[in-house]
Amino acid sequence: MRQLEVYIHIPFCISKCKYCDFLSAPASGEKRQKYVDDLCRKICEWKETVKEYQVVSIFLGGGTPSILTSEQTGSIFGALRDTFRISSDAEITTEMNPGTVTEEKLRVYKKLGINRLSIGLQTADDKELKCLGRIHTYEEFLTTYQMARNMGFGNINIDLMTAIPHQTMESYENTLKKVVELNPEHISAYSLIIEEGTPFYERYGEGRCAEELPDEDTEREMYARTKEILKEHGYERYEISNYAKEGYACRHNLGYWDRVEYLGIGDGAASFLDHKRWNQGEEPAALTEKEEIEEFMFLGLRKTKGISRKKFLEMFGKEIEIYYGNLLVKLERDQLITVSEDMIALTEKGIDVSNYVLSQFLL
Repeated sequence: MRQLEVYIHIPFCISKCKYCDFLSAPASGEKRQKYVDDLCRKICEWKETVKEYQVVSIFLGGGTPSILTSEQTGSIFGALRDTFRISSDAEITTEMNPGTVTEEKLRVYKKLGINRLSIGLQTADDKELKCLGRIHTYEEFLTTYQMARNMGFGNINIDLMTAIPHQTMESYENTLKKVVELNPEHISAYSLIIEEGTPFYERYGEGRCAEELPDEDTEREMYARTKEILKEHGYERYEISNYAKEGYACRHNLGYWDRVEYLGIGDGAASFLDHKRWNQGEEPAALTEKEEIEEFMFLGLRKTKGISRKKFLEMFGKEIEIYYGNLLVKLERDQLITVSEDMIALTEKGIDVSNYVLSQFLL
């Protein structure tokens, strides 16, 4: 059977963080319930289309999925299990934020088959959390994390963020050390991006108040120390921004980079099915061969192990050099990629300038 990943978008949160440009906002209980009812209906509409697929991963993202009641989450999973053939070993993740989780919710998650939690921490420094507009303190995060461990969850991701206003190298290293002491199975470490339309853009966009942000050298040092400290504690970087203990790389995310077909359901959710891409509410658009080749390269190269020349040949019927021969020579000469008999991957230098390198594969 063909493999399928499913993403469910929950666009609600307690309050909007100052840096967030995701499709999310606070909402009344009545509005949340109506959304869940509509979401369940949309899920069930796919029943006939997905008969030939087996779901290998499910990811509830947001927003804050843990803001929903246990009954609402149960309704969503009821619709999912009525609609899809879900693999017995499927990875099933829900995102959550401290302050929105209870033992009762975690107990329900276990019963529903959720086996991976992704907790948004960002930083262990309370002043930095307040600056970001987070609704919790570090102590409240610890309560949530320990609660999840006590309830038997053995696969937990913690989200971290660098380049936060007023963040120092010392405060970031302190965050890293506190987090590795907790021994989560997975850590995602992202750099803050100032997005238009956010309160942070109003304050920091177009170079404003740059003195409040870590400078470029400090940010680069944070990036390097992330890898060093996490490696010392048994975490391997398997993707540009993701680190995991052995056997705990996020299968759902790897599916995106490997272009496994996925179905996104919920406001703004994106889908990739049968060589077509679309966002919820749009008409599916067929990808050209050129677009598929580009995606194969710039998505696959996000993985530290890189992409397979053999797989490229199997998918597109031509050697990769026909499209990228001169470019591969140039990038290898510049020490931005390594080229072996089968695999092509970014070097450490290439990862440092990954946006530039990946853009070179646009045909």
